[in-house]
Amino acid sequence: MRLALAQLEIEAAAVDSNVDRAVAAIERAAGNGADCVALPEIFDVGYFAFDAYARNAEPLGGETHRRISAAAAEHGVSVLAGTVVEDLAASADAGESVPAEEGYANTAVLFDSDGERRLVYRKRHLFGYDSAEAELLVPGEDLQTAEIGGHTVGVTTCYDLRFPEQYRQLVDSGVTLVLVPSAWPYPRVEHWKLLPRARAVENLVYVGAVNGSATFDDAALVGRSRVYDPWGTTLASSDDDPTIVYADCDPERVEAVRAEFPALKDRR
Repeated sequence: MRLALAQLEIEAAAVDSNVDRAVAAIERAAGNGADCVALPEIFDVGYFAFDAYARNAEPLGGETHRRISAAAAEHGVSVLAGTVVEDLAASADAGESVPAEEGYANTAVLFDSDGERRLVYRKRHLFGYDSAEAELLVPGEDLQTAEIGGHTVGVTTCYDLRFPEQYRQLVDSGVTLVLVPSAWPYPRVEHWKLLPRARAVENLVYVGAVNGSATFDDAALVGRSRVYDPWGTTLASSDDDPTIVYADCDPERVEAVRAEFPALKDRR
């Protein structure tokens, strides 16, 4: 499977422009042979545009998801719709299973190459330190997986990288590739370079960590999207400018590494 990480330019509260760039990136990545395209965290509103969350929140299957689903089907690629701000009450009204009957969630949706929804993941670990995220959003509960391109795919989001037990749960579900949409800011560049790699090494999985490229009033994202193989080898990486990075992720490589170095069998 050829994975593409779309490190998008993201403007605060400019939903139409941000989604336009996402759709264009899907088309470009598909044209370059991608089988799966991953978008960053809150690529629609912009992670640090907290004041814009409520007025731009959408239910599952809202306009942003419809556009991303249509792009996936048109270009024949699977797409992780990074995350968007989900209106939980509107999703509940539409008959969706939700962690709370009201409020907002930081929600990723994985569409297959027919544009069908295969996985929903709501960020479980909300950033602390009295952050606006923890005040505004409801944490998710489920850890779904999906079969895409020969991989069993799981999703975590940004701050989840600091909680390795969540990745163990995914490994126990058979995951071979974890996609991590993020809005990781300066100055924690070294943490961003370390944590996805550590999750790959300790779980013997591919990790594709896709960040945005954006500057907000009081924060800037580090970019540096990257793909690690099950040995923790960097297969693709970027700087902090908008770009798309590509890496071939062979599910048989996971089996081979685990056979050569069966550390997961030694857990107690």
